[in-house]
Amino acid sequence: MTDEPTHRFDTELWRWTPDPPAKGSWHFVTISGDAADAVRALGFERRALGGARGFGAVRLRVSVEGVAFETSAFPQSGGDGYLLPVKAEVRKRAGAAEGDVVTVAIWA
Repeated sequence: MTDEPTHRFDTELWRWTPDPPAKGSWHFVTISGDAADAVRALGFERRALGGARGFGAVRLRVSVEGVAFETSAFPQSGGDGYLLPVKAEVRKRAGAAEGDVVTVAIWA
């Protein structure tokens, strides 16, 4: 990614673990404020052009602590933000763990 991101912010990396009997857990960062507004606008634009994704997800180019990847952000239940999943491989390359404050960049 050579172009500049449209949004850059610091936020906490957190883990969600479902109730048993489900297994596993997922790590996320929360996209809020102006960055969430930009993601929402991008999602509306893509849906208008016939590019809808399931669950209101929006495909994004992002980086966490400088580690670039593509993923989908999902609308936050009961909130105005989006949840951005951060896979183990990305966390490892970024040197990030649950509870760390990380720098997130979004190209929206």
